[in-house]
Order: sequence, then C-alpha cells, then structure tokens
Amino acid sequence: MLELIPRDFLILLANFLGLLIALNYILFKPMLKLFKEREDNISGALGSAKEMFQKKDEAIARLNKDLADARDKAKEAFETLRAEGGNRQRELFSGAETEASGMLQKARTELRAEAEKARQALRADVDKFSDEIVRKLLKA
Repeated sequence: MLELIPRDFLILLANFLGLLIALNYILFKPMLKLFKEREDNISGALGSAKEMFQKKDEAIARLNKDLADARDKAKEAFETLRAEGGNRQRELFSGAETEASGMLQKARTELRAEAEKARQALRADVDKFSDEIVRKLLKA
C-alpha cells in the first residue's frame, strides 16, 4: 500500500505552500487586479454611456422645445404680418376707392360743364341756323 512518510509529507506541504504563496504574488493578485481594473473600466464605460445617453435625451428634448418655440414665434410673426398686410390692404383699397370716387365726381362735374357748354354753343348755333334757314326760305 501507499505509505505516508512524514518527512516527505512535510516537504510536499512546504513545496505546495511555497508554490501557493509564490503563485499568489506572481499570478493570482495580478490577475485579480486585472479583473478589477477591467470591471472598473467596463462600469466606467457603462456609466459614461448612460451619462451620454441622458445628455443626448436632454439635448433632444431641449432641441424639440427650441424648435417648438421657434415654430410658435414664426407662426406668431406670420399672423402679425398677415394682419398688418390685411390692414394695409384695406387702407390702400379705402384710399383708392376714395380717390376713384373723387376722380369720378370730378369727371362727372367736368362732363356736366362740358355738356352745358356744348348745349349753349348749340343753342347759339341753333339760333344762327334757324335765322339762316328762315332767310333761305324767304329768298326762295
């Protein structure tokens, strides 16, 4: 059978413990340190990604709000300009209508004056023509 010799056992135990201590300093601690750094880097990157995602959402919300405000301002400016344009159009039409009415009244007055002048001229001519017709009839 297998015989356990205490001296060999102690040597093997010392060898195992020495190797375990050496591997702990040479391999296990650096590996655990690398794993910890990797975990920290990953969690930091995830934190940065979450922060960037949150900033992106805030920027999009702010951009949408600014866009809505700009649309509202543009709509308000459009409505104001539209109302001003309508008022200006009514003023111009009213002025043009008043001017046209004045011109029409002036033209009617001038036409009446010309018609009256023509009537008077024709009356004078009628008298002259009637006298001439009477003379021609009397001569004949």
